[in-house]
Amino acid sequence: MNATIATALKGWVPYRIRQLEEDLGCEWLFTGDIKFDRPFFDETISQCKSLPENSKLKRSISNLAMLDEWAKEIACISPTAIIFHISRCGSTLLSQLLATNPANIVLSEVPIFDEILQMGYRSGEIKKVFSPFKAAVRFYGVKKSSINQHLFIKTDSWHIHFYKELREMFANIPFLFIYRRPDEVIRSHQKQRGMHAVPGVIDPSIFGINLNSIDPANHDAYLGKALCTYYAAILEILKKDTQAFAFDYKEGMLNVLQKMVAKCGIRLSGSQLQQMKARSTRHSKFPGQVFEEAHITNNPPNYLAEAFKLYNDLDAYSLTHQPTF
Repeated sequence: MNATIATALKGWVPYRIRQLEEDLGCEWLFTGDIKFDRPFFDETISQCKSLPENSKLKRSISNLAMLDEWAKEIACISPTAIIFHISRCGSTLLSQLLATNPANIVLSEVPIFDEILQMGYRSGEIKKVFSPFKAAVRFYGVKKSSINQHLFIKTDSWHIHFYKELREMFANIPFLFIYRRPDEVIRSHQKQRGMHAVPGVIDPSIFGINLNSIDPANHDAYLGKALCTYYAAILEILKKDTQAFAFDYKEGMLNVLQKMVAKCGIRLSGSQLQQMKARSTRHSKFPGQVFEEAHITNNPPNYLAEAFKLYNDLDAYSLTHQPTF
C-alpha cells in the first residue's frame, strides 16, 4: 500500500459528484472518528460538516477518475450483504438494530451511491460507473475500529431496479429484501412522502412508469404503481438468484434480523440480542420515541388492487420457497 496516500485519505470519504468545467469531480467529506450509526446517512453528513476539516471556507474536490485509483490503496471490509427494501417496511429499524453491534458498519442510503448509479443510468452506460461505485464503497468500508468486521449496505428503495448491476458488482454475497403490505406503505407516505412517492422526483422510467398514463396529482396512485414494480421485481429475483432472500415486515424486525444475519454466517450473542430487542421497541427514525402504530382495518382502495395481488404472490412464494432458518 502507498502509505502516503492512505495516510492523507484517512477519515475522508467521497461525498458527492460535482460538475467541473470540463469533467466530473468528486467532493470529499472528512468523517474522522464519527460512526455511521444514524438512521439516515444525511444525518451523519450533517454531523460531519461541523468538523473543522469541512469548513465552508474550503472544499476538497478531486477529479472523479482519481476515486478508483486512490481506492486501490485503501484497506477496507468487503460488503457482507446488501439490504433492499420497498420503503417504510422496517429497513431503517433493521439498520439501527445492526448498528447497535460495534462489529457492524452500516451504510444506510448513502447519497453518493445513488448519484453514481443514476449517473450511469442517465448516460445509458451503466457499466462505466461500476468502478467508481465499488471505489466509493471501499472508502465507506474502511475500518474505524479494530472491532469492525462486517459491512452492510442499505440501498434506496428504487435500487431494487438496479439489482442486475449490483449483482454483477457483488456476485457472491446475500441480497436481502424487505417488503410490506401496500396499504401500510401508503399510509406511512401520507404522513411524510419519500422521494420516490412524488411523481417525477426520481426518474419514473427507472420504475417503468409513464407519467402520461397517470394523474400526477394523485401521489398515492403513483406510489401504488411504483410498489407494483417493486413486488414484481423481487419475485423475479427470488426465482433466479439463490443468494436472494425476502422477508415481510409482519414477521417483526427482530425476527427478520436474526434470519438475515444467519444467512450472512453471523451469530449473535445473548447480550447483543437483548440490546437489539431494547432498540426494536423504539421508533426507527426517532430513537427517543416508543413506536406505536394501529393496524389498518379499512378495505384497501381500488388503485391498490394490482399491488395487493403482487404482494400476495410475493408473500406466497417467499413462504413456500425460501429456505428454513
